[in-house]
Amino acid sequence: MFDNLVLGAVTAFSVHNLLYAFIGVLLGNIIGVLPGIGALAAISMLLPATYGLDPIGALLMLAGLYYGTSFGGATTSILLNLPGTPSHAIVCVEGNPLARQGKGGLAIFMAMLSSFIGVVVGILVMTFFSPLLTDLALVFGPAEYFSLMLLGLIAASTLTTSSPLKGIISVIMGLLLGVIGIDVNSGLARLNFGFHELQDGISLVALAMGLFGISDVLAHAGHLGDGAIIANGNVGGRNMRPDWKILKQSGGSIGRGSIIGSVLGILPGAGGSMASFMSYAVEKRVSRTPQRYGTGMMQGVSGPEAANSSAAITAFIPTLTLGIPGDAIMALMLGALMIHNITPGPLLMNEHPELFWGLLASFGIGNLMLLILNIPLIKVWVKLLSVPYRLTFPVILFLIAIGVYSANNNLFDVSIVLIIGVFGYLAVSLGYQPAPLLLGFVLGPMLEENFRRALVLSRGDLTVFFTETISGWIMAFTILILLVVGIKQVRRIKLSR
Repeated sequence: MFDNLVLGAVTAFSVHNLLYAFIGVLLGNIIGVLPGIGALAAISMLLPATYGLDPIGALLMLAGLYYGTSFGGATTSILLNLPGTPSHAIVCVEGNPLARQGKGGLAIFMAMLSSFIGVVVGILVMTFFSPLLTDLALVFGPAEYFSLMLLGLIAASTLTTSSPLKGIISVIMGLLLGVIGIDVNSGLARLNFGFHELQDGISLVALAMGLFGISDVLAHAGHLGDGAIIANGNVGGRNMRPDWKILKQSGGSIGRGSIIGSVLGILPGAGGSMASFMSYAVEKRVSRTPQRYGTGMMQGVSGPEAANSSAAITAFIPTLTLGIPGDAIMALMLGALMIHNITPGPLLMNEHPELFWGLLASFGIGNLMLLILNIPLIKVWVKLLSVPYRLTFPVILFLIAIGVYSANNNLFDVSIVLIIGVFGYLAVSLGYQPAPLLLGFVLGPMLEENFRRALVLSRGDLTVFFTETISGWIMAFTILILLVVGIKQVRRIKLSR
């Protein structure tokens, strides 16, 4: 392991990789403090720019963009009561009251410090547990992979959405979109409706940009005529320096939040949003003065921020070692690896050790960059928040169009992204979440491939998914989730009557 860590450090500290990581964290930080533009839209727009890079540099840039948005999203939550990303929504509850009390700078500094410590804990968990998961994954066959992917899809669609039924429908739509194109077994085109441009399937970049870029612009179209979001406020200076009492009070919440985020980040369908909300609930439960929560408790900022950041790191564990993305962002990371002809899974650590351990080392380096960058740049982020909507969103639309066209130099993809954007906006308006759809789209081809391969090996026996020991336990857990969710929905319907 020491040799691997040295290899990772050498890879991450190379000049060009440091530059890619810096670009990623800087852009991610800027996007993180802009309300309504999350990591999904950011990664979708930057993905085409990584095609010409080497795989390690591309992944370092995208990873930096990912945890950069996670790092920067707390700023708007605290200052404006507007979460930059969904995982920072709970930070508004305590962060904004602190800002109104004149402690906004202190709250932002503690959020940054908590985030950095959470990343360090996540790196330690990833260092020691990734090899264990890799060893376990080597005993997996097609049946086990199918069951595990099915569990991830069911968990993501039922546990993290307000309507489990709509979540499952979103996943099914993603699965259907994922099978468009040439069937790898028969060589026949499927569901292309006579368009030869669809023989290679729908572009992952076009789908992601449409669902999370165009639809977001349409959702905020009502603000296009508005002026500045905020006016400048003084959040710097001495009021950013915490005293020993605050550090002591927040120490326990940072530790608990880091552990909660590290565990939940590994689980499919959990992610930073669930980790931050659970951390807040734990802090309120263990507090001696729970009645003060909601009025500006620093533990309600530091705990969720540590949980969110540690979950952002450990979410890479199942994606890289098992090839199973836990959420839509990890699905994009998985797609980026495949674009660069790298197959995630148990052999990745052996076949591409410099990629895995270099990425791990870059987490610490990138987050240290973020910590150093953010403290003097807080006033700059506040300036960016004063840019009117009518100037922000035309730039986003332009970048989306350029990014989609540059992927294949094809105007058809631009048309596809516009259609998907309108579809995504209508779906969100009706309560359907785009994240499960993207997850189903990425996992759909692999799910189908392992399903058919398992049936070939078992000569068409569907019971193979239940008779194999590991697959059987995973399927049992999947069925248990469906039963629990179904019972809750039936009770909710009865109570509503």
